[in-house]
Amino acid sequence: MTDKEETGASLFGRTLDLMEDDPLEEIFALNLGDFISEYLISEDLANKIGKDVRDKTTRLKSQLKELISIYSLNNTLCVLGFSSQDEYVVYNSIAKTLTQILDVDACHIYLTKEFTKGLDIDNKLLGLAGSSIDFDEDIYAKKLGYTADDKSIVVKAFNTLEKIQIKDVSQIDTFIPKYELKEFDVKSLAIVPMHNNAYIVGVIVIENYKEKTIKRAYMNLLETIGRLFGTSMHLQKTIEETEALINDNSIFAEELQHKRAELTALIGDLGVQQQAFVEKLAKAVDEKGQYKVAHSQNTADLSKKLCRQLGLNEKTTDLVYYAGLLQNIGKITLPESLFTNKGKLSKEDWEKLQNHPNVGVNLLMNINFLSEVIPYIHYHKERWDGGGEPEGLKGNSIPFGSRIIAVADAYTAMTSDRSYRQAMSKEEALKIIKEEAGVKWDPAVVNALFKVCNAE
Repeated sequence: MTDKEETGASLFGRTLDLMEDDPLEEIFALNLGDFISEYLISEDLANKIGKDVRDKTTRLKSQLKELISIYSLNNTLCVLGFSSQDEYVVYNSIAKTLTQILDVDACHIYLTKEFTKGLDIDNKLLGLAGSSIDFDEDIYAKKLGYTADDKSIVVKAFNTLEKIQIKDVSQIDTFIPKYELKEFDVKSLAIVPMHNNAYIVGVIVIENYKEKTIKRAYMNLLETIGRLFGTSMHLQKTIEETEALINDNSIFAEELQHKRAELTALIGDLGVQQQAFVEKLAKAVDEKGQYKVAHSQNTADLSKKLCRQLGLNEKTTDLVYYAGLLQNIGKITLPESLFTNKGKLSKEDWEKLQNHPNVGVNLLMNINFLSEVIPYIHYHKERWDGGGEPEGLKGNSIPFGSRIIAVADAYTAMTSDRSYRQAMSKEEALKIIKEEAGVKWDPAVVNALFKVCNAE
């Protein structure tokens, strides 16, 4: 469907609406320039109009190039543009990460034919692009997937754009197990479409080999990931279309304007989905870490207040806010049993917990749009006196964002109930933090904390 068809109005009807803004450009966009110039205006004016239109086309192409350079494959979720099956290994990695995050047994990712270039899926509606299961043979050669007329519950989720969770698959006859994916062992599953408001690109299938209900926080995160996939892949497809328009010397400015509007809207949507992803991921971390309150969110909110008290710019404040949300991100890839274990942890389990910031850094490095927050998270366990981890940085050599998060994290933890102790009072927590200023904490950040707390 073309942009003209999507508007639901005729070309001339839309033109009348636009003529108030730029009538001469719109006339030439309708190929009426020769008629107007021959009968109604002078040759000099016609030449001037033609130059203005050409200049506007050049300007629009320049703007589109700039947008593309910012939101290229290197700056969004890198899940599009593959030309061979070897490149689809990234989907296997994503599927394995999701099994860790959600604490489930298996994950499979299916994409529509439009997004499986490099894979031959015949005439299927959905083709398997990635799986958490390790195979001894070429799984893509089996061309696993679903046709449009399959009665499978996976196709139903795709068609309705609704997430589906089944606690016991034996109670339904629309789950068709695939032997190659070990699905005869599946007891419960969840299916989440990957889409944005205008586009669907595939589905994520989550499986357990025992009856299990996925927690709400994890399902919300999975749904957000599905929307992030849908928006990111729609954006990348639009970028490909835009590049073709830029290289077309016969293109009209009107078409470039429409593509600029579409591209700008998708970029805005991607920003919304990225923030939602970070916030849902933080809630899932708190859920797995057995926090009784939204610790990550509270740490992030306090970090933002400290940034403003310290007079930091908006971009830095946003990065510190994200880092505050994700400073315990490593915990999301650890099994939940580590946090519910009431007995003594093994040496191996203890090391897993102790090293969780490094796990988190590795995870964040695979989410390109969050790469700038990595240093803030990586160094938030450093101490002002140089006695911290991981590198023993001292004083101002510790990134400022890390020093802010460290104070916010400590204060939030002290003033929150935990499974092993009750919350401290605000006064008691501030007293302890003040005593450790210049030892554990940056004195300037501690001073800002007092100002923020006393203002509340």
